[in-house]
Amino acid sequence: MAITVVGLDGDDTLWHNETRFHVTQENLRELLHRHVPDADVHGHLFEVEMRNLGTYGYGVKSFTLSMIETAIELTKGRIPAADLEVILGWGKRMLMEPTELLDGVEDALHELGRYDLLLITKGDLFDQEGKLARSGLADLFMGVEILSEKNTTSYRRVLEHRGIKPEEFVMVGNSLRSDVVPVVELGARAVHIPYEVTWHHEHVPEESLPKGGWHRLEKISELSGLLTKL
Repeated sequence: MAITVVGLDGDDTLWHNETRFHVTQENLRELLHRHVPDADVHGHLFEVEMRNLGTYGYGVKSFTLSMIETAIELTKGRIPAADLEVILGWGKRMLMEPTELLDGVEDALHELGRYDLLLITKGDLFDQEGKLARSGLADLFMGVEILSEKNTTSYRRVLEHRGIKPEEFVMVGNSLRSDVVPVVELGARAVHIPYEVTWHHEHVPEESLPKGGWHRLEKISELSGLLTKL
């Protein structure tokens, strides 16, 4: 059956996102090393983020709270309030930054005019809505789905709610864990477009990937040509 609906991830598929987290995480490491020079800041922060996912979910606000918790734990509660204020400032800055589109995104979406486009992304509702509004891409989508998690259940719910058959749907994104594996398990197809930086949580071992039902592209400008062949 021919594809009629294309789902697109937002963060690191349409606009830059993970690089902001990477830069801020480096700032946190430098700040905390002034208090605890030998601390594994990156490793501890990741552990805290994983511990907090079920409570805070994804996004900048969750990241900021996890940074504060990491700072308190690694310094055993001795971090000055002024440094905590700095960390809060980083989070606020990230939430207000302009949305920077990846190269070729706008042209690539216009080339998909024969399909219905759905933005399917995960994270904080307020943050994601703001990024979409600032992107200038909102009018290109027939609908927007901001999910707390991307798994087979959530994708199935979206497709059923919108009356889309899995065989008519393809998902495009940078995350194997969120944009490829659950979609293929559902019976739909997926396209993986890697980003320059990927959060460790989104990695999937190559041996665990589906044997078929998905393709990998180097850049989004190749997407229209691929879809005509599927």
